[in-house]
Amino acid sequence: MISEDIRSDILRRLNATEVEHGVRILFAIESGSRAWGFASPNSDYDVRFIYMHEPSWYQSVDLEERRDVIEYAIVDDIDINGWDVRKALRLYWKSNPAFVEWIQSPITYLDKSVFRSAALNMLTSIYSPEKGIYHYRSMAKTNYRGYLREPVVPLKKYFYVLRPLLAARWVLKTGNAAPIEFEKLLSLLSEEPLVLAEVHKLLEKKRNTLELGRSAAVPVLNDFIETELNDEPSEVPKKSRSPQVIGLLNELFHNVLRENNANK
Repeated sequence: MISEDIRSDILRRLNATEVEHGVRILFAIESGSRAWGFASPNSDYDVRFIYMHEPSWYQSVDLEERRDVIEYAIVDDIDINGWDVRKALRLYWKSNPAFVEWIQSPITYLDKSVFRSAALNMLTSIYSPEKGIYHYRSMAKTNYRGYLREPVVPLKKYFYVLRPLLAARWVLKTGNAAPIEFEKLLSLLSEEPLVLAEVHKLLEKKRNTLELGRSAAVPVLNDFIETELNDEPSEVPKKSRSPQVIGLLNELFHNVLRENNANK
């Protein structure tokens, strides 16, 4: 899925990031369409990583004012940026959808810490189905209203509506975080063969065309989307989180700090 040349270039840039910023990258993954499974041949590489500073960096009066992201301009279709580990854990506490997807990515560039596996093991305890459903349905609604209600539409936008809609359906059905791979979500359409057939047609085009252009809207998909958006869940699964959750996140943070000292 990722060529060796591209992977080597990404690893070189990640190593340079550690040197430039004096940080240690805990893990780095691919997000976006390549991780979701519907990339075009010329899609960007969306590299995301979690990093940490030396432990003393976090023992500062001005900690809240310190920058906690590292971002680079896109060069040669490679988009790289990352979050500090403390920022990541604070957002994870709030079921941040980006972080929840990053730890589940099927494409890994670096993984040299206990951090990712430990965070993934906590997912069931931490994840809020209510927040997840709200996020995915809002994303689907915004993209649908913004791009797909005209006679001629940008075809690739169907994926940016269908994926969150199916993810919301998954969370509603299971009460757990949805997988990020689109193919896994398509299992939810097993009883809607006409919709599934149209999705597969679009997938084939998306994966083999440099850029899906504008074309006539697909009535079967629009009808499905409209029905799904209008079908507001009557009961959203709610999970009462244990007060121990923040303790688990603090413990993971401290473990990573100790790990950093041990690896010197």
